[in-house]
Amino acid sequence: MTGDRKLPSAAGSKDVDAFVRAIDRLPATKREGRGRLLFTMDATASREPTWDHACGIQGEMFVAADALGGLDVRLAFYRGFDEFKVSRWTSDGRELARLMSSVRCLAGRTQIGRVLAYAAEQRRESRMDAVVFVGDCCEEDVDKVGHAAGQLGLLGLPVFVFQEGDDRTASRLFPQIAKLTRGAYCKFDRNSPEQLKRLLGAVAAYAAGGRAALLKYGKEQGGAAALLTNQMK
Repeated sequence: MTGDRKLPSAAGSKDVDAFVRAIDRLPATKREGRGRLLFTMDATASREPTWDHACGIQGEMFVAADALGGLDVRLAFYRGFDEFKVSRWTSDGRELARLMSSVRCLAGRTQIGRVLAYAAEQRRESRMDAVVFVGDCCEEDVDKVGHAAGQLGLLGLPVFVFQEGDDRTASRLFPQIAKLTRGAYCKFDRNSPEQLKRLLGAVAAYAAGGRAALLKYGKEQGGAAALLTNQMK
């Protein structure tokens, strides 16, 4: 399905390195008040088993964030024919679970570029500390998706990308999205919901308390969470 699509060159290319150098020169942002996280998911048909898992484990984000000043989350998803929806902000794990459980997966093409463009728009208009994206494939022009990721990097908004499965295009593109935005990338096993639970907790720690909180959480939790936080050092 995606095997013949043009892929970006491997990490370390001149274009990627140029973006990373530009991002490295950006000043560190000062974190004030509650953290704000955009939680985005591919809700196309192939994601249905993982969507059901995620509905039951997202509460870890709030547990990890409460001790650091709290976290506001906005859920976004795409599915079906050109459908892209965004919820209101919520700081209630039960409310987020309700919103997620009300969504049913529908067959359709991916809209990752649209997700990144929306995140950039929100970053320019208001404070947002991080983006989570959970998906399994990409059916778009990967060069355009990479450009949108680079724009987020220049805006100082990290994207934490969690990949389900082994789609070849996603396996090459998703790590580059993370690198271009100075975020992090990790695969997860749909049969190990505890792993994704800890990964989401690590991102919440970052959104609520910054890099130091993320590293502390990773050290305490170990495993996949530690591998994720090592990318942010």
